Amino acid sequence: MLPEEAFTVIRKSFDARKILKEPQFVYTVDVAVKRLLDLEPRTWDFIARLEPKLGTIEYMPDEKVASDLVSMLNVYKQGSDGELGINDTVNNGSICSPRKKPRVAVVGSGPSGLFASLVLGELGAEVTLIERGQPVEQRGRDIGALVVRRILHSESNFCFGEGGAGTWSDGKLVTRIGRNTDGVQAVMKTFVQFGGPPNILVDGKPHLGTDKLVPLLRNFRHHLKELGVNIIFNTRVDDLVVEGGQVKGVVVSDSRLQLGSPNQTLSFDAVVLAVGHSARDTYSMLLRHNVDMHPKSFAVGLRIEHPQELINDIQYSELAAEVHKGRGRIPVADYKIVKSFGEGDAELPEQNRSCYSFCMCPGGQVVLTSTNPSELCINGMSFSRRASKWANSAFVATVSSHDFRPFESHGSLAGVEFQREFERRAATMGGGNFVVPAQCVTDFLSNRLSVTTLPPSSYRLGVRPSKLHELFPSHITEVLQQSIIMIEEEMPGFVSSEALLHGVETRTSSPLQISRNTGTYESTSLQGLYPIGEGAGYAGGILSASVDGMYCGFALAKQLSLFHGDIESTLGKAQNQKGFVKY
Repeated sequence: MLPEEAFTVIRKSFDARKILKEPQFVYTVDVAVKRLLDLEPRTWDFIARLEPKLGTIEYMPDEKVASDLVSMLNVYKQGSDGELGINDTVNNGSICSPRKKPRVAVVGSGPSGLFASLVLGELGAEVTLIERGQPVEQRGRDIGALVVRRILHSESNFCFGEGGAGTWSDGKLVTRIGRNTDGVQAVMKTFVQFGGPPNILVDGKPHLGTDKLVPLLRNFRHHLKELGVNIIFNTRVDDLVVEGGQVKGVVVSDSRLQLGSPNQTLSFDAVVLAVGHSARDTYSMLLRHNVDMHPKSFAVGLRIEHPQELINDIQYSELAAEVHKGRGRIPVADYKIVKSFGEGDAELPEQNRSCYSFCMCPGGQVVLTSTNPSELCINGMSFSRRASKWANSAFVATVSSHDFRPFESHGSLAGVEFQREFERRAATMGGGNFVVPAQCVTDFLSNRLSVTTLPPSSYRLGVRPSKLHELFPSHITEVLQQSIIMIEEEMPGFVSSEALLHGVETRTSSPLQISRNTGTYESTSLQGLYPIGEGAGYAGGILSASVDGMYCGFALAKQLSLFHGDIESTLGKAQNQKGFVKY
């Protein structure tokens, strides 16, 4: 028996692929060779026989592992000269007055805004975090009023408020930039530092769940306040103060009052814009200031829901009985689907499309993410245990500038108007009052509406039988239909009388990108403005938005002479490609 003290579990996942004889747990383990030999010298022969094989056995250098962000910044502050350069300095034997702290506004308290505020606050900036919505406690009550009494608070809902849109979702912590990069690990360990469960550092598919995110955000807020960060809720940024091509501040108003209510001007040295993908009024304001931005590709579609037990049976077969609603040995089953169409057709690029599952929520529920009563859109969410009897996932097709041509008159907001068009159609199909249009998958594939009594849905505000096959242009509908048929071949039972489609899923990511400089994160067209996160088109999800905010915080701190280190030597480079950070 080998001594446990020499081993550290780095990753644990459950592999249920059909190519295996049976599903199995897969572990990635670090072995401290020196410690192992100290504890059990007889293992030398065993170690000597190990042959390196990429992806199976690899020798790793004894490198410093990234710690959480707070600890990392504290180490830097303890070792930096002049304590970040903001205290008294000596000049020819006399004491000079302290240099004034630079004033920074961070607009939006989603993941990117929180991490930018954390870095800047720790490094000595005078940070004001401006959030249009409510603190997470009151936001929860407002969401309850929406779900139970159909009362939509336009500034405090599933999209707006402390924590951003990801707070009431599944809380997934997955990314395409590399789970093992030091930057990602620093963010993950910071989540644990603020109350996240330690297992997120190990799980192959880590997620927090709304019930874990709420106390985590509360702890995050308390830490920011201890740093001196001024957090103001219920405050909407209506305009920028621009002088000589440079941002000098923001114009704000009480978001609980009517538009046009008295406003206030606040002066800042820099403005970090972390508004999220649903702040359409902010996009319009930026357009008035001729800020350089352009439409970008995203995805639209429907949200499909099955009984969770059905997905467990499809994925696990006889092992499905061991799931026990998230309490068993086997995790609640999920799925990930990607299908491509028209690849490589240079003559018809508009036909090149991917269709994929998005924000799959095992043991979850379908929720309303509208911010306007006349526009209807939905998402999925789960609690940490994923104990609901439903499994839902967005099933979406990519759309690009070719699809936005009917809305070209809106310029860089063409993608926004594309979203709005189908959200308005969905609201009309549902009949109003936040009722969601829905259709059995079997009917959707047959372009008919034969089933008028729908199977049960987790959506609590009601569903209405509707012709969802007529919601989108035919080329989008056909791609969705073809993909579902292909999935049924791989996952028999996916197309069933119990499977229900809900409309509409439009806010998979930002419909535009605000141009910024790669190294400085500053807008290419307006000095002093730093667009970050998902709303700026540089992230897609909680983890990637957090990483983007963290790197921006360091970049801005360096420009403000608050940080003199080399963040890339500690956390590695942000993964830029032509100005787009691929998270």
